[in-house]
Order: sequence, then C-alpha cells, then structure tokens
Amino acid sequence: MYIIITSSPNTDGLTAACGKAAYDGFVAAGGEAEIIDISAAKLEPCLICGNGWGTCRDQGKCVTNDILPELQEKIRNSDGVFLITPVYWQQPSERMKYFLDRFRRCEAFKRNEGAAAGKQIALVAAAGGSGNGTATCLVEMELWCRHVNAIPQERVGVTRFNQETALEAIKQAAARFVKE
Repeated sequence: MYIIITSSPNTDGLTAACGKAAYDGFVAAGGEAEIIDISAAKLEPCLICGNGWGTCRDQGKCVTNDILPELQEKIRNSDGVFLITPVYWQQPSERMKYFLDRFRRCEAFKRNEGAAAGKQIALVAAAGGSGNGTATCLVEMELWCRHVNAIPQERVGVTRFNQETALEAIKQAAARFVKE
C-alpha cells in the first residue's frame, strides 16, 4: 500500500490534481494507494510541551490526540509515500508543516527504527499563482526526509505553467515506486 498525503483545502486545485496523478500512477502500475488529506483531518500544531520535548523524544509519541499516530502507523506499514503540499510563502502549507514538525519530533531519534526509516518518499510542491517557491519548499521537505531517515526519491515542482508535464511526471514517479 502506498500513502499519498496532501494538505490543501482546495479539493479542485493544483495540489488535489497532483494527489490524483500519484494515485492514478500507483493504480495503473498495479499498486494500491490511499490519499489522506490532512487539511480535512484533525491535526494540531506542536504544543512544545513539558520541557520543550514532552513525550515525543523519549516515547516517540505525541500527547495530542489527533491523526498523527495513525499517520505514523500508515507510513510504517506503507511501501512508499508521496508528500504533496501547496507552496505558501516558499514553504509547505501550515498543515503540512504541522505534520512534518510533529512527525520529525516523534521519529527522528528512533534512527533506523522510525516509521519512515528507509521508506521511499516523493516530494511534490505545487505553487499556483506566481509559481515561485517550489525549490525552497522542496528543500525543506528533503531536509525532513534526512531527519527521519527516509529516502527522497523524487522532487517535483509543479506550477500552473508546467502543470501538464509535471502531472505526467508524478504519475510516472508513482509507477516507478510500484515497479521497483
């Protein structure tokens, strides 16, 4: 099973189209995939509790009761992951940052035992509007991969100017995940 995590409230926008392209690529190659839209899920920002770490560093889990533990488990059991975010101010969306920050806090100190350790990850930054900021957004997500010992396989910057070719590249990337 492949996991596609998207983070845009615009269900008809560029980010949603990227998620659908990944899903279609997985299915066309014979894989199973699930799209999880974290903008529609209960997902809270880090509380920076306790002495600044709370239970995340020592226990690998957060005190906040939301979708994060489910995402940790789905990623652990997945064959690969696509992270797809709109670009806001040259960064991942706030919802994606909530996920990235809290997941990293819970998983980074587990090293090779973490939920994302050794997982193939595709990173997609979808910048509507001007199209600016895809590169810096992708860098931020790639650094996250390094912190959680994931393997960034693909980095796709999508704009309204390259949408057609980028969506095809996302489909092909998903198909490669299945075939490898």
